[in-house]
Amino acid sequence: MKKNLRFVGLDVHKDTISIAVAESGREPARLLETIPADVWLLLKVLDRLGPKSRLRVCYEAGPTGYGLARQLNEQGICCVVVAPSLVPTQKNRRIKTDRRDAVRLAHFLRSGDLVEVTVPEAQTEAMRDLERAREDAIQVERVARQQLDKFLLRHGRRWSVGGKWTHKYWQWIKVQEFAEEASRRVFNDYIHTVEQALARVQRLTADISELVERWTLGPLVRALQALRGVDLVTAVVLAAEIGDFQRFGTPKQLMSYLGLVPSEHSSGGHRRQGGITRTGNRHARWVLVEAAWNYRFGPCASKRINARRQRVAAGVRSIAQRAEQRLSRRFRRLIDRGKSSQKAVTAVARELVGFVWAIAQEDQLLAA
Repeated sequence: MKKNLRFVGLDVHKDTISIAVAESGREPARLLETIPADVWLLLKVLDRLGPKSRLRVCYEAGPTGYGLARQLNEQGICCVVVAPSLVPTQKNRRIKTDRRDAVRLAHFLRSGDLVEVTVPEAQTEAMRDLERAREDAIQVERVARQQLDKFLLRHGRRWSVGGKWTHKYWQWIKVQEFAEEASRRVFNDYIHTVEQALARVQRLTADISELVERWTLGPLVRALQALRGVDLVTAVVLAAEIGDFQRFGTPKQLMSYLGLVPSEHSSGGHRRQGGITRTGNRHARWVLVEAAWNYRFGPCASKRINARRQRVAAGVRSIAQRAEQRLSRRFRRLIDRGKSSQKAVTAVARELVGFVWAIAQEDQLLAA
């Protein structure tokens, strides 16, 4: 029963852990102590609080990751990770310390006002690290390309034949010459940096392609690729960032989790909706919007998409085909109504979430 429980709040940092406890009654939560960031020292403190079955522990999601929660749960202690942005705060609060944060967590854990974050499996978290590392590499590559492009522009080298960063564009770059030795060295360094960044992206992409076959969510990744606009990397991002799709009872819950639902400010008889909330997981939201751009074309699957659909179950194939028909039609209708392409693609991305959710609910994902 809840009256026999003790609620423990942890403020976890790289070097220290502040510990506070709230009894099951109405007594104020109190600080216990601050210890070095060591799980075994923490277990000793928790042992002094009573039987493990009576303890409920929480800490905020942050840079220290989920390892502590996994270790405590393995030891038989119920530990949850909570969303820091959704922890209630006092509006006029002027003092913030680690100790006060721990006391606050213990208090709100007892009252049930904290929002729990799903702790992913270790393998899923590892794949999430891999796809996020690839995203970081793409950002580095983009910056390197911009630096090279601006260097050429400063020296009056303008490309006007076609799109940039094509094979022809690279050939044009490679034949550029500069009179000053310093300029030549800077130019060569920029080229080397871009090539290194590109090689890093390709290496990480190859790692994803290799390791996804050993992943427990590998079948889901292959099934999601039946959708138009969802390639290997996009499917891996969706599976790794969302994790367990079964925790979402309806597609609308998943849409809300991804921040793709309209914001709203209503009072009385007045109802006002704004842009999407942009809450939740931005990585998954970004790849969904990018995938939704593919539906601006008519519903005609390419040979590559058809080949991918042959490897999935009939139910998954049917969902992907319905998605292609509906979302392409939806995109055209929104544009015909005068909506901007950005609003149209956001609306299509929101509906695409429903088809992603439907595929994840299928009992059989791959063809027999």
